[in-house]
Amino acid sequence: MNDRTVRDAELPIRILLVDDHTLFRRGLTALLSRDPGLQVVGDAADAGEAQRRAASLQPDIILLDNHLPGVSGIDALPALREAAPHANVLMLTISEDENDLAAALRAGACGYLLKTMEGEALASAIHRAMRGESVVANEMTGKLVAVYRQAAATPPPGDPPAAGCAADTAGNGALSPRETDILRGIARGDSNKQIARDLGIAETTVKIHVQHILRKLGVSSRVQVAVIAVERGLA
Repeated sequence: MNDRTVRDAELPIRILLVDDHTLFRRGLTALLSRDPGLQVVGDAADAGEAQRRAASLQPDIILLDNHLPGVSGIDALPALREAAPHANVLMLTISEDENDLAAALRAGACGYLLKTMEGEALASAIHRAMRGESVVANEMTGKLVAVYRQAAATPPPGDPPAAGCAADTAGNGALSPRETDILRGIARGDSNKQIARDLGIAETTVKIHVQHILRKLGVSSRVQVAVIAVERGLA
């Protein structure tokens, strides 16, 4: 959580959009403007422009596409974080490649979102990122688990990939057998509906169990739950 979050929590979250498609930037600006808690303060079409605008605007959130002309979004991440050190950088991309996911998290991204997501889900992810939560698209959760499993097997030099800006995977709450089954489903990236179907229980029951799991483990997102599943050897 950055300093502005604490001081000015009632002000809109200031967003910088970085994408090389003008129509996409305009459409996303119009979409996010529907939420009074969000304000797009600028946009950029390439990494160099993004760095300059980040330095001058000091946004709270940077929505960053990976496929930029010249320098990729992932390669631009360190410079963006230096230009706006208090900004949370969220990848917003079409790439579902787990290598891109791992590289983005290692470079300091606070989340990894897909352009196929609904507008309300994107707005919710931005708010959650400002609260310090990890935000990774549901479709990428299983791939995030694969990234952590690989990192655990062959740890790279330096820090392992992060689960987000403020992830805490130290939870040690004891889970029931049913909760453990659901934990495995979350680690696979399954939706509540899919978990319910696999276990032969109601989706509302799964939702209740998920809330219990989050509370017992002391975390706030399914991403963190998935990482804990890897650490416990359950994924």
